[in-house]
Amino acid sequence: MNRPTGLRVEHLDEALGITERRPRLSWRLPEGAGGQLAYRIRSLGADTGRVPSDRHLLVPWPGGTARSGRRVEWQVKVWTERGESEWSDAAPWEWGLLGPSDWTARWIEPHEDSVPRPGERPAYVLRRGFRLERPVRSARLYATAHGVYEAELNGVRVGDLELTPGFTSYHHRLQVQTYDITHQLRRGGNDLRVLLSDGWYRGVTGALQEPDGYGDEVALLAQLVVTHPDGSRTVVGTGRGWHSAESAVTAADLLLGQTTDLRRTPCGWRPVRLATGGVYDDFDRLTSSPAPPVRRVETLRPAAVTLLPGSGRQIVDLGQNINGWVRLNDTGPAGSTVTLTHGEALGPDGDVTLDHLTAHHYVTGEPFPLHQRDRVTASDRPGESFEPRHTTHGFQYVRIEGHPRALGPDDLTGVVVHTDLRRTGWFDCDHDDLNRLHEAAVWSLRGNACDIPTDCPQRERAGWTGDWQLYLPTAAFLYDVAGFSVKWLRDLAADQWPDGNVPCIVPRGPSGVMDALDGSAGWGDAAVIVPWELWQAYGDLDILREQYPSMTAWVDHAARCARGKQHPDRAANDPYLWDTGHHFGEWLEPGGTEVIDPTLDHSDVATAFLHRSADLLARSARLLGRGRDAERYEEIAAGALRAWQAACLAPDGGLTPSTQATHVRALAFGLVPERLREAVADRLAALVKEADTHLGTGFLATPDLLPVLADHGHLDLAYELLLRRTPPSWLGMLDRGATTVWESWEGIDEDGAPHGSLNHYSKGAVISFLHTRTSGIRLLEPGYRRFLVEPRPGGGMRRAEAEHDSPYGRIRSAWRIEQGTFHLDVTVPAGTRAEIRLPDGTRTEVTPGTHHFGVPGR
Repeated sequence: MNRPTGLRVEHLDEALGITERRPRLSWRLPEGAGGQLAYRIRSLGADTGRVPSDRHLLVPWPGGTARSGRRVEWQVKVWTERGESEWSDAAPWEWGLLGPSDWTARWIEPHEDSVPRPGERPAYVLRRGFRLERPVRSARLYATAHGVYEAELNGVRVGDLELTPGFTSYHHRLQVQTYDITHQLRRGGNDLRVLLSDGWYRGVTGALQEPDGYGDEVALLAQLVVTHPDGSRTVVGTGRGWHSAESAVTAADLLLGQTTDLRRTPCGWRPVRLATGGVYDDFDRLTSSPAPPVRRVETLRPAAVTLLPGSGRQIVDLGQNINGWVRLNDTGPAGSTVTLTHGEALGPDGDVTLDHLTAHHYVTGEPFPLHQRDRVTASDRPGESFEPRHTTHGFQYVRIEGHPRALGPDDLTGVVVHTDLRRTGWFDCDHDDLNRLHEAAVWSLRGNACDIPTDCPQRERAGWTGDWQLYLPTAAFLYDVAGFSVKWLRDLAADQWPDGNVPCIVPRGPSGVMDALDGSAGWGDAAVIVPWELWQAYGDLDILREQYPSMTAWVDHAARCARGKQHPDRAANDPYLWDTGHHFGEWLEPGGTEVIDPTLDHSDVATAFLHRSADLLARSARLLGRGRDAERYEEIAAGALRAWQAACLAPDGGLTPSTQATHVRALAFGLVPERLREAVADRLAALVKEADTHLGTGFLATPDLLPVLADHGHLDLAYELLLRRTPPSWLGMLDRGATTVWESWEGIDEDGAPHGSLNHYSKGAVISFLHTRTSGIRLLEPGYRRFLVEPRPGGGMRRAEAEHDSPYGRIRSAWRIEQGTFHLDVTVPAGTRAEIRLPDGTRTEVTPGTHHFGVPGR
């Protein structure tokens, strides 16, 4: 087919209601094209004509002025070495409400005589009836909330989005959703209702279960715009004339759970309160999301439902640890109340346990037990089901209490809920356990991508900055996380302290309880590393441009910390050695005891990350044409490197502290001179062997462990580590029943007892080794415009393949060893080039198309 395909706007497949005034357009070249010579775009009667350019990713729209509610359809044709293409199919986008003057609606709050305790607050229904006497050409609903909302028009739910408006730094950025409701309106009377609960805004959040993080009132802003055939408009917005009442959802909290009494119907309607002043008057913070929305992405049939003897409790096993909820298809007889408690593990008695998810205050030690409990009271309406869409849980098992009959797998359904990311990466090989490990890591990402990148989907659900900075390269292979990450980075910049310090959790939350932990090396560095990795994965230079002030603020802050203070145990002061302040350090090294103590000297970690971030920032500055900035950050990077070497590196290559993590970081970050790299790598290998071929890295260094070994002459040891089955190990998790990756290597101990979160994706970053070394797909230029395919077989595997749907198209590397021959099949997408390196040392450059290679193999 000789036409461009894959038309996208920004990083979105669906661009309804965007607020980017000059959106960027992308397309893929016709199959087999070597490169683009020129393009031509037409839209809204405008035509660029033939534009000589090889650019077809994120090209600024060449049209006219943005206008609220305007719909644009565009097409593109290209010229390649094969000549002129046909026009692409048309693709649309539509602007939302672009400025404060476009809003006639006003914020409203439901009537509350008193506010119940956190976790026990009902969801409210806010409603207004209106009449339409003229035909409808099109209609849109624009909506957002302080809380979580769900709209219904004429008895039918509006859209399929969940947990709207999502989680952001609400006082700085609040997302608006746009819905096409053209076919839900009717002539005559119409009824618009919105269900509103606490959500992240007013609900209980975080491990310390803090309520009212952003405010103590929930509120709604909604505007329905109807366009008639003659071009005139009818607008219905929140304001006077709206009424509210308590709903059948008698308690709704994202963390603690939802209680619903299906016998209740809203009554006692009372006028809403108009909300003004403060953030209510700030319409400039309203924005569309650059990320896909949260949806119900998949449903799971339970693997088993069993009766716990002598208790009346029934235990549901989904067979998979997920983020989401359960839909109960049989709620029981009228008036009966069923309780559903969700957990990741079973205790020795076979019952659901949540004890391992109890959090403790990092200063006082106060415990914060987790509940994850939903309740439903049945009505007498036949066929009624229960689906708690104003909460989420991290779970594999559900304890059901109060149901009078034995339930079966058809009576309830597991509902998987997360951001509806587009899948872009796959791996398969002839080692079943590695396929299972890959799948577990994918499920961990899915469980922790619910509007923000979280650490875990049960205990904390917090956007820990360190987790995302280390997992992003893996995530970007598996899914299109560009818009998802941009959304989060905008909150990071909004929540960044005036002195450049970066919160350890984003969105930060205004309570300040975690503020003392902000600014840790490896966590704060997400401000630099995440934009850089996005530029590498997606070729979006505007991400660096947009985040540049945040990036520079962080590095300047870190450099000031290094320069301004000295650890009291250090005799001489080096202005580039960062040895004071709070740092988590390597965190969670096997066998270690983690303490949060700002008096500890973590200079080996902090100074390494100061060098790393300053170096990436200098490179970013050069890409953006900021030469003077680049020189300044190159100086900081060089100074930090010298300081690290003076403190940590001996003349013979010995490192202090002599841990696996220090050696991995030294090689991955380029901290040791070329002449010592072999010695450092050999010492790393020796440390692994001294640990009986077990890993000893913690949170920060584990993603780089296997690639560093493989790239420095220890490929066989890397595979031996990967395939180790005794803890600490990845396959050891699978042997003890893991379907997602654990926070602790001993997530389930040898006695079967659970510890910590059983769904933490960070250790799952190991599967990047399967993508980049086993299958050998590695980018050489941003966006995979030029990439490497260098398979590194090992571990007894005779076959492996990976595919990655890059911004330019599908990349595939598939190899097998048969009868002494190594066979490799490579697919190169249009507009790219690939360098092939084969096990016998052969190297070649190939153009778009499918290529086969065969060399002697063992």
